[in-house]
Amino acid sequence: MEHDLSKLEMGIEELGIEITREQLQKFDRYIALLIQWNKVMNLTAIVEPEEIIVDHFLDSLSILKEVKFEGTISIIDVGTGAGFPGVPIKIMKPDIQIVLLDSLRKRTEFLSALRDELQLEDIEIIHSRAEDLARKEEYREHFDFALSRAVAPLNILAEYCMPFIKKGGLFISYKGPAAQDEMEKARKAMDILGGKDACSIKDAYVPYSDKTRKLILVKKITLSPKKYPRSPGKIKKSPL
Repeated sequence: MEHDLSKLEMGIEELGIEITREQLQKFDRYIALLIQWNKVMNLTAIVEPEEIIVDHFLDSLSILKEVKFEGTISIIDVGTGAGFPGVPIKIMKPDIQIVLLDSLRKRTEFLSALRDELQLEDIEIIHSRAEDLARKEEYREHFDFALSRAVAPLNILAEYCMPFIKKGGLFISYKGPAAQDEMEKARKAMDILGGKDACSIKDAYVPYSDKTRKLILVKKITLSPKKYPRSPGKIKKSPL
């Protein structure tokens, strides 16, 4: 293998997951492609292999210690960027069906090349805005899980993500130490979008990281009103 993956291997073991040599090879190739493509387009500010392993791979996979993704469940990763958290989860849980959604075409071009290189199946890459895709019948309230590691306040993220989730599904947002404050400010949005009184926070353990990582989980209790999501201008100017 091209890179030292010992931290990845030991970190995944600490999360209680077994990893195969084939999966390690996929992560190794992922690092190489990310560094290669990042030289010509801005995919990530994190470019050292060891930092990619901790801050992208293990951070993305920390959810697997708290949430069980079993069988052919469906996931949408909203604002996936360079594939986080969706691609590391897909590598470790090959049976899941996943959609990677991003509004920038250059990112989706990278993700398409990555999918082909890593030979990942049941993974759809879509170049679109979340507020546009969520209005399409085949994607609206279709997924078991909507994930987002995007840097946006929770009340804004909720409007992008909640309409994708089927009743009984979960919206999970990766957050930092301000998670409790964000959740309190987003309660109105959750009530409106179908997650009334169904929010919780879990501490996420990221091996080799000293950053505080929290997961906000919101269960979809009722369907989202058809008027949501609104236009991007309204979502940002007048958050719920």
